[in-house]
Amino acid sequence: MMRDQRSAGVVVFRTEPGVPGGRVFLLLDYGKYWDLPKGHVEEGEDDLTAALRELREETGIEAPAVRVVPGFAEEITYFFRAGKAGKQSLVRKTVIFFLAETTAREVVISHEHEGYAFLPFAEAMRRLTYANTRAVLGKAGEYVAEASG
Repeated sequence: MMRDQRSAGVVVFRTEPGVPGGRVFLLLDYGKYWDLPKGHVEEGEDDLTAALRELREETGIEAPAVRVVPGFAEEITYFFRAGKAGKQSLVRKTVIFFLAETTAREVVISHEHEGYAFLPFAEAMRRLTYANTRAVLGKAGEYVAEASG
């Protein structure tokens, strides 16, 4: 039996003069992999509200230190098995990512993470563990570059 899950996340960047491209992107270290801030959409939440709540819970970053960039939303879907051996179920997970700029320099990670890094685009692409997340970061990087002209 398959079940569906929905999550929401944020591609977070900060302007950083002197680095290639002039921006650094926030990645979180989950111990076994590097990823973007994200988490489950709770009942009664819309996707953006969930994404900003997860960002706050996982990094301590919140308004006024974060500004959502209008017009960017990118969804990915993937499958995984959850549960204990012999009682696993297939999960179809859909994650929508928004784009946001932050002025925050410090991150307060949650108990779910081992660390974080603000990295220039190319290094962030190399550090991300999963190809689908790299694709999201790639689209976000293009969007920011086009928007800033």
